[in-house]
Amino acid sequence: MFHALETDRLLLKNISLDDTGFIFSEFSDDDVNEFLYDEEPMTDEKEAVDLINFYTCPEPREQHRWILIRKSDHVKIGTCGFHCWDRVHSAIEIGYDMKKPYWGNGYMQEAVSAMIHFAKEDLKIKTLKAHIYEHNIRSMCLAEKQGFIFSGETIVYNFRGEEYLHKIYIKLLI
Repeated sequence: MFHALETDRLLLKNISLDDTGFIFSEFSDDDVNEFLYDEEPMTDEKEAVDLINFYTCPEPREQHRWILIRKSDHVKIGTCGFHCWDRVHSAIEIGYDMKKPYWGNGYMQEAVSAMIHFAKEDLKIKTLKAHIYEHNIRSMCLAEKQGFIFSGETIVYNFRGEEYLHKIYIKLLI
């Protein structure tokens, strides 16, 4: 069901065990982890293997992840994907992350646009959701540029004994 996606400058490749080194590098990076309040930063490659296995379990599954590869030089620059697929209500959550040297170049805009198209056309999703930490301004701006709106709802994630308020953004694909 999940297949590679392509934009003008990116290839969104399905995550695989070949990506273990990159996943470890990505999720052990403090800049990438700054606003991720669900898991501790990775400390060894076994954690990367566990994450990859989570996203590649047999279908049907509720989650999927792509590796963002820049076409011009085949460099892996980030990941994006879906989780918490609610098939009954045709809703799914979207998530994305990228190495800091590639921020501000519009790459994630391209990737999210491709994901939105895939969600609507291939998965027949009616509602996309994004839970964004209230101080992650770049992510909120990206979501808004893609047509997501703040739903007025929030959710609190508890992490390391602290509470982190996240705003719930939605995009209707009907």
